[in-house]
Amino acid sequence: MDTAAAALPAFVALLFLSPWPLLGSAHGQFSAGGCTFDDGPGACDYHQDLYDDFEWVHVSAQEPHYLPPEMPQGSYMIVDSSDHDPGEKARLQLPTMKENDTHCIDFSYLLYSQKGLNPGTLNILVRVNKGPLANPIWNVTGFTGRDWLRAELAVSTFWPNEYQVIFEAEVSGGRSGYIAIDDIQVLSYPCDKSPHFLRLGDVEVNAGQNATFQCIATGRDAVHNKLWLQRRNGEDIPVAQTKNINHRRFAASFRLQEVTKTDQDLYRCVTQSERGSGVSNFAQLIVREPPRPIAPPQLLGVGPTYLLIQLNANSIIGDGPIILKEVEYRMTSGSWTETHAVNAPTYKLWHLDPDTEYEIRVLLTRPGEGGTGLPGPPLITRTKCAEPMRTPKTLKIAEIQARRIAVDWESLGYNITRCHTFNVTICYHYFRGHNESKADCLDMDPKAPQHVVNHLPPYTNVSLKMILTNPEGRKESEETIIQTDEDVPGPVPVKSLQGTSFENKIFLNWKEPLDPNGIITQYEISYSSIRSFDPAVPVAGPPQTVSNLWNSTHHVFMHLHPGTTYQFFIRASTVKGFGPATAINVTTNISAPTLPDYEGVDASLNETATTITVLLRPAQAKGAPISAYQIVVEELHPHRTKREAGAMECYQVPVTYQNAMSGGAPYYFAAELPPGNLPEPAPFTVGDNRTYQGFWNPPLAPRKGYNIYFQAMSSVEKETKTQCVRIATKAAATEEPEVIPDPAKQTDRVVKIAGISAGILVFILLLLVVILIVKKSKLAKKRKDAMGNTRQEMTHMVNAMDRSYADQSTLHAEDPLSITFMDQHNFSPRLPNDPLVPTAVLVPITGRKNVYHGDNNSFFAISYL
Repeated sequence: MDTAAAALPAFVALLFLSPWPLLGSAHGQFSAGGCTFDDGPGACDYHQDLYDDFEWVHVSAQEPHYLPPEMPQGSYMIVDSSDHDPGEKARLQLPTMKENDTHCIDFSYLLYSQKGLNPGTLNILVRVNKGPLANPIWNVTGFTGRDWLRAELAVSTFWPNEYQVIFEAEVSGGRSGYIAIDDIQVLSYPCDKSPHFLRLGDVEVNAGQNATFQCIATGRDAVHNKLWLQRRNGEDIPVAQTKNINHRRFAASFRLQEVTKTDQDLYRCVTQSERGSGVSNFAQLIVREPPRPIAPPQLLGVGPTYLLIQLNANSIIGDGPIILKEVEYRMTSGSWTETHAVNAPTYKLWHLDPDTEYEIRVLLTRPGEGGTGLPGPPLITRTKCAEPMRTPKTLKIAEIQARRIAVDWESLGYNITRCHTFNVTICYHYFRGHNESKADCLDMDPKAPQHVVNHLPPYTNVSLKMILTNPEGRKESEETIIQTDEDVPGPVPVKSLQGTSFENKIFLNWKEPLDPNGIITQYEISYSSIRSFDPAVPVAGPPQTVSNLWNSTHHVFMHLHPGTTYQFFIRASTVKGFGPATAINVTTNISAPTLPDYEGVDASLNETATTITVLLRPAQAKGAPISAYQIVVEELHPHRTKREAGAMECYQVPVTYQNAMSGGAPYYFAAELPPGNLPEPAPFTVGDNRTYQGFWNPPLAPRKGYNIYFQAMSSVEKETKTQCVRIATKAAATEEPEVIPDPAKQTDRVVKIAGISAGILVFILLLLVVILIVKKSKLAKKRKDAMGNTRQEMTHMVNAMDRSYADQSTLHAEDPLSITFMDQHNFSPRLPNDPLVPTAVLVPITGRKNVYHGDNNSFFAISYL
């Protein structure tokens, strides 16, 4: 039970104490089953239904309440519909009654709402022998006012049946108001306002027949009340006819049409008016199934004019008793002819036609109208016959179509067939291409003057002949060869339909249908775009159609959009029309993006010794969106052919500066830019020493020349197209840069200086050792000569060093560039404070104090700072 319903008794516990005058007090003490609810429903042996949605609430006159002041005072049962959901129900059950008499139950009821809305419905149910709940026998719905109204129930029950009255309150969609009942009386005499029904008897009929229930009721003016036949487990049946027997009695007839076993149930009569309702006892509708044999008759003997059978009718389906057995037989090619009553287990059918097929069944009948059951399973057999007299005459072709041939033949009588039942068969065979052949025979209705051979191939020679057979022999006609008519062709083979894609055209080729079904006259191809990689391409246009001659197996579709998928439908035609279409989807190749015209225009905005700033302008996509922009730097070599601006061969393979240095590539990618970074023209500095999408943009070598290329790339799925253009050229510098030294040249010089310095130091040490030895070995008087000799040797060394330096300067002058783009970008020349580099400066040999060092074949003068 729901929480709100369970809490309702607490809510109405404080009911007002002022007494309310009881209706029906003139009856005095209630009989068994009645209740005034002064002490609640339990004192009257009333029970709440355990399987409903909520409970009726007892209002006591002895306790205060919070109901509206216009609600009646006293003790009664009530339902507040505002506390429950629409459709929920509460049931209050009266005690079970067993008297074999007529009862009258009257009660007071009230349906009230402050705003006059519908609080719900009060239903009265009558359950018999603790069976299922049938539909209500009386109900009232809607606002009835704040005054008690009175109604009565005329219940007729007969031993040994028992019944139980149930009050049911059903909440409406308005959920506003109250449903109340009070002063229930169970009287042992007939009601004054509601009619009572006499005992309703059981009805037994055979299945398939109409069943009629006749309800007789007593009461004044009851003939104008609402009447229906209530089924315990089904829908109600409206009254078919009413008839007044006298001024206090009437009869109502209810008819059930062509009842079956599913209609077998309990039924009772119900009448209802505003003053109350009357209900009869339950009567049973008994539906009997007419008998039917389970097995067919058994054949015991056969001849040209008779059949001997055994009825075989001991096992049946349905109800007995069996009062009649009959044998029904007919020709299988005709209608039923005769029915014979049979009193023995076997029966012989006489005067039958020779060689005729018969269908024999057994009929069984039980008592009552419609008691004859359906015929049992048939025995199909035939009498004997003789061999046909002759072969049928040559076939006559009545109609020729693409896939069917209609054939006429002569009427075959008994004098030809020697049988009334025989088989006429048309056999045909044909050959087609692809090593296809077929042969088949079709049985025909021998009484029909014409037969149609279907499912033939079009435009094919078909050989036909007719065969007459009976159980004793066969005769065949001569063959007739007929060519079927043309038909629409079959589809173009899917596997033969192939498309070759280009950027703005598609080459489509195909083969003739496997089933041309005639002579092909033309091919029709309709096509339309269905999707495109380029969002700017419209794809919602109407399809276009082209026609090709019968001998054409290819077509080139021009002026198409790049990167667009086209759907083609191709179908072939004969004089009969077009066959089904075969579809194929082909996507054109994407085109390279279109770059702005840089012809004759230098995009260079600014140029330094190691950088050049260029103006990049966005490209126009063709067939696929732009996927990336790339800036390519190509070193200029005097012996290499210059690359023409706007040439078709672009840089397809991305090469980083590091890979170009190690692999000797003539170019490298300085940057890759996403398309969103270039919505409009923007400057870009080549050599800004930054990294773009994994590509390092190193400073340019001042004494080298470069071509700067700008390229746009479109890529979809496995297809990539690139367009490029040369946008600037940076010439090599003619003077040594002052700010940024050449990293490669500076590196060579540092290495050479370190080697020369080490050699000079060794030479000085050796020279000092020699001097010391000379000083010790020679006399002081020879010191002056030794010093002169030493100076002479030093003079030769200086001269040799000058010559070596001059040679080296000449070598470097031939290759003034000190670095290429293959050098490592992470190279960092040592500063003078680097501890690994001697703090020394190469200077020309002058009269300053110099220290001379030798490195293999060269000597340098080093001036220490």
